[in-house]
Amino acid sequence: MILTVTLNAAVDRTYRCDGFRLDVVNRPQECWIVAGGKGINVARVITRMGGQAVATGFLGGHNGDIIADSLRTEGIRGEFVRTAGESRTCIAAVDHLRQTQTEINEVGPEISRAECEALKARLVELIDELRPYCVVFSGSAPPGVPESIYADLGGKVSSAGVRWVLDTSGPALRLGASAVPWMIKPNAVELEHLTGEKPEGVREVARLASGLVRQGIEVVAATMGADGCVVATADGPWWIRPPEVPFVSAVGSGDSLVGAFVLATEQGQSVLDAARQGVGAGTANACRYGAGFIDAATVRQIAERCEVTRLHGGFRG
Repeated sequence: MILTVTLNAAVDRTYRCDGFRLDVVNRPQECWIVAGGKGINVARVITRMGGQAVATGFLGGHNGDIIADSLRTEGIRGEFVRTAGESRTCIAAVDHLRQTQTEINEVGPEISRAECEALKARLVELIDELRPYCVVFSGSAPPGVPESIYADLGGKVSSAGVRWVLDTSGPALRLGASAVPWMIKPNAVELEHLTGEKPEGVREVARLASGLVRQGIEVVAATMGADGCVVATADGPWWIRPPEVPFVSAVGSGDSLVGAFVLATEQGQSVLDAARQGVGAGTANACRYGAGFIDAATVRQIAERCEVTRLHGGFRG
């Protein structure tokens, strides 16, 4: 069982707009509307790949009802704290012709202090009830939520003896990482924010990721888009490169990596094998619309075609 936390859930609308232009009326060829937010995407991936996930976080208003109904339809148990404010809408316009993706993401509702405290209490209750393998914290925080939220929540998870994963950005990532999660998943920009150094090339990514492992984080999965992912542990960094695939949309590919990775480790796979599954999932997600709507067979096929390279050594003695 894996518990996911989404502070800023959304109704995700993805439009296929081939020939997308500014300052004109664009009429989409296709449209997809799904429950979104990074933690929800992670829960979807885990569920579709045969695992069990429970989703918590904040939901509010009519959009919150849409999200809750969608999760029930997908067979995902939701244990959300209801908020006075309306959950957000996120829009993506994907242009196949120009290979571009334009996103408009609302910031989300204002969250009160009482609502934050209610989520902390709900998290503790769910950990006591579920005894999850791990807790995954993913995504941005809406207005009103303190920047220390992931550090605070992660501390409660650690105190319960449960591992946790962090995938966010900005000050919330820096503060959350200081609370020493089991795993983080930064991209190149987030890795620079954490380390103060801009990575130039895969070996620089590996060096910086390994430095974070030395600070106590067990697994650093540094994503690089189409170039795959560097996974660093105390045993050293590896570069997992996916095969070339027909690109459709990158929305949710990082969440797919996280979901497949944590499920694989829950099932007893090694970190390296789990990383292959994660890159396979992220790549499978990029082949279609809708964040996390992948299947285990396709993920396995792509994972088997990933190229794995051992980079400079680890430091385990």
